[in-house]
Amino acid sequence: MPLRFLYNILINIAWVGLKVVALFNAKIKLFVKGRKNSFPILKEKIASNSKSIWVHVASLGEFEQGLPILERLRTKYPEHKLVLSFFSPSGYEVKKNTTVADVVVYLPMDSNSKVKRFLNLINPELAIFVKYEVWPNYLYHLKKRKIPTILVSAIFSKRQIYFKSYGRFMRKSLDTFSHFFVQDEKSKKLLESIGFNNATIGGDTRLDRVSEILKRNNQLDFMNRFKNNQLCLVAGSTWPEDEELLINHINNTKEKMKFVIAPHEIKPAHIEKITSALQKRTILYSEIGSQNLKEFDILVVDTIGLLTKIYSYANIAYVGGGFATGLHNTMEPAVFGIPIIIGPQFEGFKEAKDLVKEGGIIPISSQGSFNNLMSELLDNPVSIKNIGEINSNYINSNRGAANLIMQHISKII
Repeated sequence: MPLRFLYNILINIAWVGLKVVALFNAKIKLFVKGRKNSFPILKEKIASNSKSIWVHVASLGEFEQGLPILERLRTKYPEHKLVLSFFSPSGYEVKKNTTVADVVVYLPMDSNSKVKRFLNLINPELAIFVKYEVWPNYLYHLKKRKIPTILVSAIFSKRQIYFKSYGRFMRKSLDTFSHFFVQDEKSKKLLESIGFNNATIGGDTRLDRVSEILKRNNQLDFMNRFKNNQLCLVAGSTWPEDEELLINHINNTKEKMKFVIAPHEIKPAHIEKITSALQKRTILYSEIGSQNLKEFDILVVDTIGLLTKIYSYANIAYVGGGFATGLHNTMEPAVFGIPIIIGPQFEGFKEAKDLVKEGGIIPISSQGSFNNLMSELLDNPVSIKNIGEINSNYINSNRGAANLIMQHISKII
């Protein structure tokens, strides 16, 4: 049985299965229900004679990587419709109203019929996939229609199926890409090992994205009032494992400093669990009002969308997810030139591995190692400055991926 035929059977079975799971799972319900709207949205917003460029991302992280390219495409090709597709609800539901694209939709399932309908509606002159997204039917039909297709900010490892003896079908899908922009030399060599010599080391477009953060107005009145010129640790995107460690340290430290906790989960029950465990003067962002913020030691951020600007007030950052769930974005605090503390699990995050090696990001594995590190940093303010400069220098020396990709695109369109 041809592998493509088997793949199509499995995709259709998976879609039926997802519809069943959606009856019991809220996230999968969004995944299924949202895809029912993709074709009506495309019909409404794209005329049959429109020229379009299609950018596909998996979720929020990949959106951040694709954003510098989307912004440049918007400026350089204003006559084209920009179509942005998401695979995951956690990306689409947050960014469905973004103005960086003309049309934002869930990516229809990778079945032959849906792929043909999708491509017929958007009729792209160029397709751009970000980082990991490889869908065999989409790639097959893009190649069949001779549509230039590039993969950007890609990173490959030997663990992936393309480099296994049984990975021929997925490996063949890579044939569609007219060019790969990879993040590192290792990825380029892995592609060459399976016969792909059309790769350029371009780095990570997120570094272009975070570099632009410094050009924005990052002032927040409430942070000026809360920090009050004191040392401040900002803990962003924290999970319970991170919060247990942070709360224990905050409750027991004798150091006079401010703490901000911006948890990944902001449901009231979770926020209550955090605040009830804290033994120092604590205020929620939602309760600030006209409070005298300098009187509080801890600010718990029970909203989303402010973390990047809050990092600009940090002397030290703690980025959550490194104990269990997957490390969150370390580049946003890094751009402000501050030391970053993370949990022990950072494999698969190239920028974190690079900066751990260089000394700008410091992993901890226990309560004791966190407490000791904080003491070392606070006892030596010069080390805080020097470690922070490692991070800002890394971003400055590695940006430029988006411009490199745009130079390539300008030769296609």
